[in-house]
Amino acid sequence: MRPEKQFLIDEVASHLAKSKYLLLADFTRVTVQDVAAIRAQLREHGAEYHVVKNSIFNIAAKQANLPDLSKHLAGHTALITGGDNPPGVAKVVVKFFEANSRLEVKTAVLDDKVLDKAEVESLSKLPSLEGIRAQILSLLNTPASQIVRILVARNEKAGGTAEAA
Repeated sequence: MRPEKQFLIDEVASHLAKSKYLLLADFTRVTVQDVAAIRAQLREHGAEYHVVKNSIFNIAAKQANLPDLSKHLAGHTALITGGDNPPGVAKVVVKFFEANSRLEVKTAVLDDKVLDKAEVESLSKLPSLEGIRAQILSLLNTPASQIVRILVARNEKAGGTAEAA
């Protein structure tokens, strides 16, 4: 294999290795300004947008033991990887597609499961990692605060009766 081709395969493989998910998008009608805008939005989530040749991606995906995505590798393909917030990244991509009707999700892989476009849209509706953490903390704090309220009310009731006597 030519060194230039191996370099490209290694570069794509490095992007795949540092991410727990990937999204493949068709960028056929995307302009340079659109790419700059979506890259800026993705950067906020720690994600990256790269244009890749389908043959290079296919080789790197096989080396990374990803599911077979060859049926999705037709036309122009952009690879979106990185960050710890797959729902946030999916939200950016889906909103961008709705607003511009240019970038279209082909497929995604999350935890070795291949997702179709509808599943990516569902993923985009999930709360972010920080939102989930806040919900869990709220759930954990609710019983504790209720116990404290009961103890305070019981103490006030007991204290109020003792003062009256």
